Amino acid sequence: MQVPILTDLVLIFALSLPVLYICHRLNIPTVVAFLLTGMLIGPSGFDLIQSRDEVDILAEVGVVLLLFTIGIEFSLENLLRIKRTVLIGGALQVVLTGTATFLIVSAFGASAQIAAFVGLLVTHSSTTIMLKILQERGQIDAPHSGAALGVSIFQDVCS
Repeated sequence: MQVPILTDLVLIFALSLPVLYICHRLNIPTVVAFLLTGMLIGPSGFDLIQSRDEVDILAEVGVVLLLFTIGIEFSLENLLRIKRTVLIGGALQVVLTGTATFLIVSAFGASAQIAAFVGLLVTHSSTTIMLKILQERGQIDAPHSGAALGVSIFQDVCS
C-alpha cells in the first residue's frame, strides 16, 4: 500500500538536496534553497506533489515551529530593551514604505484599494526567514539583529 504524503515527503527531501548543494556552493542561504525547491516541485513548476492539502498542513506546522523558535530566541526583555527602536523604526518603516508603494502603484493607474493592498504587502518582511538567516550567519546576538527583528515583529503585529 502506497501512502501519497510519504511519497511526496521523500520527493521533497530528495529534490531539496541538490538544490541545497547548489545554493551552498553559490553562498545562497538555505532558506532560499527551500523556497526554490518548493517552486520547482509545486503547481507553478513541475507539479510533482500529489497531496497538496497534507503538505500545506505540514508547512503550517513548520511555520508554527519557526514562530516558536522566534519566541525562544527573542525574549520580551530584549524587545523592551529596544522598544524605542521598534516603535519608532517600525512605525516609520511601515508608514513610509506603505505610502511610497501606494503612490507608485497609484501612478500606474491602480485603484486606491489595490494600491493600499500592495502597499501593505510591501511593508511586510518575513520574521521567520530573517531569523533563520541571522542564525545561519551567527549574528543572532548582534545589535543590528535585535533592531531588525524588533521592526519585523512590529510589522507582524500590524498585519
